[in-house]
Amino acid sequence: YNRVWIPHSEEVWQSAEITKNYKAGDRFLCVQLEDGTELDYPVDPAALPPLRNPDILVGENDLTALSYLHEPAVLHN
Repeated sequence: YNRVWIPHSEEVWQSAEITKNYKAGDRFLCVQLEDGTELDYPVDPAALPPLRNPDILVGENDLTALSYLHEPAVLHN
């Protein structure tokens, strides 16, 4: 039950929690958005959504301390 960032048309990135194990070749990622909405997010196996850092790392002054360093992680931090 990892959390990921999925693209959003207005908010740029939206946090979601994976609710079902993903297996290689699956065409959808079952996620739950922060507002409780469940979504089958279509994915390309070659480009899965970026993982979200643990809450303990939010607000970190040194970006090199983040577990995952990508656009949504930097913007959220």
